Amino acid sequence: MVTADSPAVTEAAQALARGELIGLPTETVYGLAADALNAKAVAAIFSAKGRPADHPLIVHVSDAAQVAVFASHVPVFAHTLMAAFWPGPLTLILPRLAGVAESAAGGHPTIALRCPSHPMAMSLLQAARNFGVKGVAAPSANVFGRVSPTTAAHVREAFPQLLVLDGGACDVGIESTIVDCSRASPVLLRPGMLSQSQLSGACGVQVLSALPPVADKPETSPAAPGSLASHYAPTARLYLMTAAQMAARLPAAGTSLAVWARSALAIPSGVHGLSMPTDAAACAHDLFAQLRAMDALGVQEIWVETPPLDEAWDGVRDRLQRASTG
Repeated sequence: MVTADSPAVTEAAQALARGELIGLPTETVYGLAADALNAKAVAAIFSAKGRPADHPLIVHVSDAAQVAVFASHVPVFAHTLMAAFWPGPLTLILPRLAGVAESAAGGHPTIALRCPSHPMAMSLLQAARNFGVKGVAAPSANVFGRVSPTTAAHVREAFPQLLVLDGGACDVGIESTIVDCSRASPVLLRPGMLSQSQLSGACGVQVLSALPPVADKPETSPAAPGSLASHYAPTARLYLMTAAQMAARLPAAGTSLAVWARSALAIPSGVHGLSMPTDAAACAHDLFAQLRAMDALGVQEIWVETPPLDEAWDGVRDRLQRASTG
């Protein structure tokens, strides 16, 4: 792992300024990064990932002052959320300046902005800014729709030739919370490890929710990153079940199966049984790495115990629901 002040950071910043792609560590997941204002470089992100060009990217900025480069208007409640949670795992959707970062925005009139807290990401953004890069578009550094990467090794598996900054394992482990600040009131569009009540408490106004069950949201041109019904999927078919459902089906499960559960279950011989953390933050930290590890076992099915309904688990539940849809 390189340090935040490593020459590798300068090398990566120069690569961004040349219009190249790099692998970027953040506290949430690793990103496939490019200069957000370079349409050709942004197009290379979509091409490399196999991502639809109308599915917007999150633009990472070095500080709140850079928001003015991309956004035409920032309401008071958005400023309040920035002050409370930036740098950190919070993305805000704001009205976009006409003619700015249209490719990164997927053609939408809004722009998704975030200031990450990972020290290497912060150093890179500042170094890139010194080379004229005012913001970095960086979706997760994986093939579109598949499990997000939380280590540099995960990124290299998908993109062997990519310059990847190794910032260690991601602390948070799932993507950022997304709040739409382009409306009269803030609206939670994607859950993460910041809860709706945390956001409302810091914001001073009620943060509304636009989170119906995932299966009821067939979207072809989403305004928010990561909002497609099917996403984050391992190669094996993933099923969400209660502990009771698992117990009832296990005897006939066969051997091509991995089970990730918080509850104690009688796991048959030949079935891979793994313990799921009982703490939401710990589970989020492990989630994508665990899905990759279960895939590596070569199983045909992965069973995961349904997360609790407590809002602390909303981000984990969202990722697992999307991973099991397809």
